[in-house]
Amino acid sequence: MPYIPLEEHLPGITGLLEYDKEAAAPIRELTQILLRGESTLTEGERELIATVVSNGNQCKFCTAAHTAAADVLLGENETSEKVKQNIITAPVSDKMKALLSIASMVRENGKAVTKEAIDNAKAEGATDIEIHDTVLIAALFCLYNRYVDGLATVTPTNPDFYQGLGERLKHHGYNRLQQGYDHLKKNKIVTQ
Repeated sequence: MPYIPLEEHLPGITGLLEYDKEAAAPIRELTQILLRGESTLTEGERELIATVVSNGNQCKFCTAAHTAAADVLLGENETSEKVKQNIITAPVSDKMKALLSIASMVRENGKAVTKEAIDNAKAEGATDIEIHDTVLIAALFCLYNRYVDGLATVTPTNPDFYQGLGERLKHHGYNRLQQGYDHLKKNKIVTQ
């Protein structure tokens, strides 16, 4: 049960962003830029960063949401599951392993990121902007995870909800839907 009154049909961060649309606007814009804007990292790779951070922070809603988005964007569901289990043995490039490791360090504490980790990422071909964006995405998702869990938002348990959310994130990104979210009222959300 959320700690503040939120729209019942809008679980997780969506309900929070609708609660305060003024504060939500720059949050959505930054997320859209980082996860869907121009980048040498694919949208799927950037969703893997969000997934690893959210999973490490034990934020069930964000982990499920970004796992689903990564799966939809990658066209399979093995990679996201494997990066959550073990970055080093996951079926991603050595560059992505290095970047996901940096993201995990940021999740723990910004000061946990080491020069060695940065040097390793560069040695694996990561550019300065890819390293920058990895750190910023990881820091941003720490904020989201704490925002979602700190206000005890609704976390659906039905995997179909997250599949639909993953599709929506693929096709619409992080922008607020022009028509809003009233169309979701007809969908019953199953929560824990």
